Amino acid sequence: MRGARSKVIETSPSIRRSRPAALASSLRLHQWVKNILVIVPAIAAHRVREPQVLVASLVAFACFCLAASGVYIANDVMDVAADRLHPRKRSRPIASGVLPVAAARIISAVCVASALVVSWLAVSPWLAAMILLYVAVSVAYSARLKREPVVDVFVLAGLYVVRVLAGAVATAIPISSWFLAFAMFLFLSLAFVKRYTELFLMKGVLVGRGYIAGDDRWMPAIGISSGYMAVLVLALYINAPEVARLYHRPALLGLLCPILLFWITRLWFRASRELVHDDPVVEALRDPPTYFLGAVSLIILYLST
Repeated sequence: MRGARSKVIETSPSIRRSRPAALASSLRLHQWVKNILVIVPAIAAHRVREPQVLVASLVAFACFCLAASGVYIANDVMDVAADRLHPRKRSRPIASGVLPVAAARIISAVCVASALVVSWLAVSPWLAAMILLYVAVSVAYSARLKREPVVDVFVLAGLYVVRVLAGAVATAIPISSWFLAFAMFLFLSLAFVKRYTELFLMKGVLVGRGYIAGDDRWMPAIGISSGYMAVLVLALYINAPEVARLYHRPALLGLLCPILLFWITRLWFRASRELVHDDPVVEALRDPPTYFLGAVSLIILYLST
């Protein structure tokens, strides 16, 4: 009777209907917004309107979406035991058993393989190499590096930078040291927000990680300082010679500094009140003021060109 009952549960229509939704959830479609970073080099160089550059950027974006989804699924497979102890992650499709582990492994492999093949054939082997680097670092993070305090946060920030570099490789657009410095500080701040809010959620102890109760006390100081350093780099960059070649009214770019300062401060303020999702990207997507600030920033960029 028990075996028959289990069989009925496994093949019930409700579960079958839930599996497409479970797959979409495991693919983390909402996280694809991070991969817009691969288009940033073309936008920053004011070359996004060039057909060849635009196509290469969009292909790179699509390939990173595939690779990222494959990595997310692989991470869920490796973290299934810890996720089942997490108050929020235990409801994920793989941890809850809705999406079988065997099927998840196949889907992950298909996503990553597709990203590598398409990037190689449609753009260049160098883009495929950048995607392979992203996948390798992500797997190393899931397998080991996430258990190393501080190292894990720097790896998360580095994965953001890899996306930007991949966009530069795909379009053959050089990245300035100014932009890399700005990206490093900003993404490090966002990575600390993610870890800080996770520590809050788990009451100071993360299963399978190297953090303990009390570690959340020093994270805001580093995270906020790193975010402010990004704004400082932006302020200094406005006076750089290359800015005058790209913008007719570079002085207007200075208005971006208080906007970014406000956004970073508000993000950490909300994080300190436990009002932020453990992923700052998800928080930005559901935060109306972020959309308003982003629209104002785009207007400033348009007026400065």
